[in-house]
Amino acid sequence: MTNKLSQTAVTQGLRDYANKIRLFRANARLYLLVTIISGLAYGVYRLLFNFYVLSLGYDEALLGQLLTTSSLVSLLCALPAGYVSDRLGRKSALFLANLLTSLAVVGMLVWPTTFGFYSMNVLMGMAQSLGGVTFGPFLMENSGEEERTYLFSFSMGLQMIAGFAGNWVGGQLPTWTGGLVGVEATSAAAYGWALTAVSIVSFFVLPPILLMRRPKQAAAGDAKTSISPFQYARQNPVLLLKLISPMLITSLGAGLLMPFMNIFFRHTFESTDSAIGTLFAVGSLFMGIGLLAAPPLADRFGKIKVVVVTQALSIPFLALLGFAPWFTLSAAAYLIRLALMNMSNPVYQAFVMEQVDEEARATVASLVSMSWNVGWAFSPTLSGWLQVNYGFTPVFLGTISTYIVAIYLYWRFFGRGAATAVQAKSFVEVE
Repeated sequence: MTNKLSQTAVTQGLRDYANKIRLFRANARLYLLVTIISGLAYGVYRLLFNFYVLSLGYDEALLGQLLTTSSLVSLLCALPAGYVSDRLGRKSALFLANLLTSLAVVGMLVWPTTFGFYSMNVLMGMAQSLGGVTFGPFLMENSGEEERTYLFSFSMGLQMIAGFAGNWVGGQLPTWTGGLVGVEATSAAAYGWALTAVSIVSFFVLPPILLMRRPKQAAAGDAKTSISPFQYARQNPVLLLKLISPMLITSLGAGLLMPFMNIFFRHTFESTDSAIGTLFAVGSLFMGIGLLAAPPLADRFGKIKVVVVTQALSIPFLALLGFAPWFTLSAAAYLIRLALMNMSNPVYQAFVMEQVDEEARATVASLVSMSWNVGWAFSPTLSGWLQVNYGFTPVFLGTISTYIVAIYLYWRFFGRGAATAVQAKSFVEVE
């Protein structure tokens, strides 16, 4: 009897999920196609770029500085990007962001010098900033309240599942390209040709964006004046503090570790490119599954409870990942941590967008993007120095500590009924 009831509940849950997906609008469906293509391309790029730079004779310190460059530019460009997104419109902003990203990857391949890497990371930082501040408002404009959380999570989930394919292909691609041109799979030439293939695929995101149509409510709202970030900050200081500070603290820890996971597995366990690519692929799949599971959990338990509980559960697995004596154990912890820590991201982004008025969404998205990029702008350089001098132990300890602080802030600001006060827009004082 119990099994039958469980099967009925699962069937009903899947039916409800499918009904929410059917509510996705045409623009939203095109955006999902964009996320699949970009997720595939970025999955390969994320895996191979670090190895490509190292194969050219550079070290981890430069990798950290390059990531710092792109993230610092994203940070500095966040507010102007919000203005550009409002003025160009979401469709044009998405097109420009994806075009600049593809051009930046091409630039790093045709200009593989220190100055070239820095220059293209500046361009990529600008593109990331524009895409980051446009993402949330675009999905808000192209969704209703009923399916909104599902759209945020589904888009990220599809991107991660596409990243699964990209990571797997990335692990094999240098071997294929190296065989075609007659060089070693770990040579700069093999990595370069592999990334060339990725850069070509990345341009395929542009046609679906061109097919998007301007939403009626966005066109009607063009006459509205978008609010100044500084004006909004003066009017809502406590709201912004609550929304931004947990993400800022999280970014400090994420920037220390996440860009270097492939380096960690190679140095600590002497893993091959293929093994790391397969692990990253499965990790993307786990993350995608977690992201797809998040909306029903948010519906049942509440958005903030899902954020706090899933991130808190990920901490022990982060510690196991960093200090496990065997690759298999570390890899298993990596997969579980990825799913738990990241499944709440779209839930929280939807929550943030729901707290502000329509004309302020690009502004708030800009400020949230700035908070996220602060850590990614400065932490990788520190991490590169720590790795060269002390290894990965202080890197993991720093990441664990910052994540614990961020989880506490989510709970303090929005738990214990605090979210009700936020949604009522009563921002007189911090709890």
